[in-house]
Amino acid sequence: MNKLLSWFCYIFLKPIVKLIWIKEIRGLENIPKSNFILAANHQSHWDQVITGYLCVPRSFTYLGQIDKYSGFGAFLRDFLYFIAGVIPVHRYDEESKKRAIKKCIERLKKGEILIMYPEGTRSKDGKIHEGKPGIAKIYLETGIPILPVAIKGNFEIMPVGKPFPKFKKIVKINVGKPLEFKKELEIGRNLNCQSPEYKEICQKIIQKVMGEIKNLFDQL
Repeated sequence: MNKLLSWFCYIFLKPIVKLIWIKEIRGLENIPKSNFILAANHQSHWDQVITGYLCVPRSFTYLGQIDKYSGFGAFLRDFLYFIAGVIPVHRYDEESKKRAIKKCIERLKKGEILIMYPEGTRSKDGKIHEGKPGIAKIYLETGIPILPVAIKGNFEIMPVGKPFPKFKKIVKINVGKPLEFKKELEIGRNLNCQSPEYKEICQKIIQKVMGEIKNLFDQL
């Protein structure tokens, strides 16, 4: 999302989101002044609104799937992706995933914030599940800190299968301290990304990230 649109959302939409849906926010002081990779649990399409709420009026982007909808739903998704500058990814196409990761790295190096949901898909039971290694690969290429964020309430507001959110002031957000993995970064940059050692480092990073998100979630 470019700066102009982000400022528009900050001025006109953020107050509405806060008034109708946000009940509590913890850890706002943990949000870095420089750019970062925001990693949040994923329970609802409404997560995009809540994570965007944390980032406006700064420039930021999302990683968004293009493998689920068809027809008018796909048209509407693509239109919104275009307006918001979302990076598209087909989750079942390896080449698409490689292109998306490359684009994420480019955006981060330009100073943008990247919002990701490491679980890769929305939770169907409200619980936090294992994360995918993509966010770890992006970290190892950029060294930009990962900001863990837990969101509670969106599963009730707009669960899987519901096209519109309920008007309930129940959303709680807990922002953790930025995570950096300097030792893994130093080692990983000298490894082939297809090597077992590299994959092991990615797994270690994503486990720590998801563990921190779960800890933050349990505090809410």
